[in-house]
Amino acid sequence: MITCLIRYQIDPFKQEAFAQYGNAWGQIIPRNGADLIGYFAPHEGSLTTAYGIYNIENLAAYEAYRKSLAADPLAQANHDFSRRERFILQEDRIFLKNVSLPHASRTSP
Repeated sequence: MITCLIRYQIDPFKQEAFAQYGNAWGQIIPRNGADLIGYFAPHEGSLTTAYGIYNIENLAAYEAYRKSLAADPLAQANHDFSRRERFILQEDRIFLKNVSLPHASRTSP
């Protein structure tokens, strides 16, 4: 399993547009084959940094996922929305693997 972390630099005056964009991915990403962890908008501190995070089986599955997204009308509409509204100033993507598994369970004292 790999995790895709997308870091966005967004226009701080268009946070509502980014929230709408992230909310749409909440439906689009799972139906195209990835396990969405979430889209995260600024709350405190930096007003320009946001994240999208999802898990996918491997890079081959990611390539199939990207092809599926390209054919998905809602994904294309969401991309068009972001280009039209211009709230994303920069987007960086990195693929990570979890090296801390298995996690210890948290117990109450």
